[in-house]
Amino acid sequence: MSCNYREKLKNARRIVIKVGSSTLTHDNGRLYLPRVDRLSMTISELINDGLEVILVSSGAISAGMGKLNLKERPNVMGIKQALAAIGQCELMNLYSKMFSTYNQIVAQLLLTKNDVDDPIRRKNIENTFEHLLNQRVLPIVNENDTVSTYEISSLEQFGDNDTLSAVVAILVKADLLIILSDIDGFYNGNPKECSDYVLIDTVTKITDKERLFAGGQGSAMGTGGMVTKLNAADMVTKSGIHMVLANGKDPLVILDILKGENIGTLFVGKEKSSCCIDK
Repeated sequence: MSCNYREKLKNARRIVIKVGSSTLTHDNGRLYLPRVDRLSMTISELINDGLEVILVSSGAISAGMGKLNLKERPNVMGIKQALAAIGQCELMNLYSKMFSTYNQIVAQLLLTKNDVDDPIRRKNIENTFEHLLNQRVLPIVNENDTVSTYEISSLEQFGDNDTLSAVVAILVKADLLIILSDIDGFYNGNPKECSDYVLIDTVTKITDKERLFAGGQGSAMGTGGMVTKLNAADMVTKSGIHMVLANGKDPLVILDILKGENIGTLFVGKEKSSCCIDK
């Protein structure tokens, strides 16, 4: 029989969920309130069901743009940092209100790559995550864009929240990383350019072919594209963590993913790729 990797997702207990700017905001940068509400309801239900969840959330700069009625993402670094400061406050205020509707407590963690690279600070971060999860509190993670230009401009320092979500998943030894984007999954080309490209259901190994497929697929409101999502998949799967890339237009899709339904693209964790033996 053939291996059904999706069945393994039903056993995931510690989950990192990453949502991008395109999922959280309208095209004009304003926060998409009904979608944030459904995301809050979905994650709260998972925690009520006994799962441990960490949310990695983009959207600070976009929310800041919306707050100041800016139509285009600025190029000046100082302005980006100011927008991140405004938007992060707006974003966390909204999350706190939305999640409190479902009796769920949230906590904010702003990280830089230097925090993770330093052994002492890394251990402190791990301890913070563990204590929050033990108290059934939802950690909401973002990059600390206001104190470092690297997080905004350089992939060597996270540079995008796809990478950050992979780092967090590895840090907390998650079972599954779910990345919600504005695309249905991983295609063999850019479906926005040509409708002939098809969705790939399962990726058991990332090769040069997959990297070629990923080129040029990005989002107007965010900093990451398909390349960063593939890099995130490469990172977590090498650590034995599954990853699912799916469309976040309806956050309830998370529940279907955890039921093992055939949604988005599943990247199979390396150590788990032999979950079944063909007979």
